[in-house]
Amino acid sequence: MAEAEPLEMAYISEVILKKRKHKEESIALTRKTQLELGQHGGRKRKVEDIKRPEQLVREFRDRELDLIRMKQRTKRAKSALSTPNSKLLFVIRLHGKNDMHPKTRKILYNLRLTRIFHGVFLKASPGVLELLQKVEPYVTYGYPNVKNVSDLIYKKGYGKIDNKRVPLIDNNIIEQALGKYGILCLEDIVHEVANAGPHFREILNFLGSFSLNKPKEGLQGKRALFKDGGDTGNRENQINDLIDKMN
Repeated sequence: MAEAEPLEMAYISEVILKKRKHKEESIALTRKTQLELGQHGGRKRKVEDIKRPEQLVREFRDRELDLIRMKQRTKRAKSALSTPNSKLLFVIRLHGKNDMHPKTRKILYNLRLTRIFHGVFLKASPGVLELLQKVEPYVTYGYPNVKNVSDLIYKKGYGKIDNKRVPLIDNNIIEQALGKYGILCLEDIVHEVANAGPHFREILNFLGSFSLNKPKEGLQGKRALFKDGGDTGNRENQINDLIDKMN
């Protein structure tokens, strides 16, 4: 029986072989990097980053306890909500991370307090005071004076245009966003905010929150009310001292 003729090997150019080898080496290097840094290319996880079961249980209990305390605060008599001495409030977030219940976090986000040491202007009303009572261990607030309203807007103010933060260095930006409300410059914004005017809400949506500095001398570190020697709750006019330290 005649032997079968050997099949002729397909010719592959040297250029293609080099490209194939380079691709294989590149894939191997990428895989090695992913294994070292994590599946998504992030930093290598440390032992302390891995949460133990008891830590997860403790965080869950803390969040549930936060919800219980929030419900207890909302059961206070309506008379316990202090009558505002001003139309304008300035609220600063001081605390809150892992131990917050999702409902607490949602209230803070609705108030635009998404980060620690961020502040917002709010118009004082029974509804706003009730919300602040629910998140009292995480915020402090009070009645800002005209000087601090002006300083915050001039030094820390940013406008939001097309979901981008824009520094308020040109009155044309303000006129473009708020001109239809008769607000054409920074002075108009300061006047409207300080007096909680009719277009207060439109200005707040344009400004967003204010990023503040951590006080150099720090805080008490207590979630007790300010009147009880802590950091949180209503400071009334003394909020201006804190704004000066954080501006």
